[in-house]
Amino acid sequence: MIVALLSVELHVPEARSLKEKRMVLRSLKDRLKKFNVAVAEVEHQDLWQRAELAIVTVATSADAADRQLATVADEIERLEPGRITRTGVEFLT
Repeated sequence: MIVALLSVELHVPEARSLKEKRMVLRSLKDRLKKFNVAVAEVEHQDLWQRAELAIVTVATSADAADRQLATVADEIERLEPGRITRTGVEFLT
């Protein structure tokens, strides 16, 4: 069993308040539910236009987990084009 973590940092330029930023993130998190992953905002909760999401999946192999998280990252880019400023993947054993 492999647990994999995808960290995604986002820039939300249209957000003029924390409420607006959270509306964007809530919509994004709702759309990622179909991938059967856990999603949480883990950094920059007090900043209006910056967010970091942690996305976690569990798989039987590192390759399967990596493919799953790559699909999620692609979906985020499709839903929110040009907003990803940084990504990183970690495998937890």
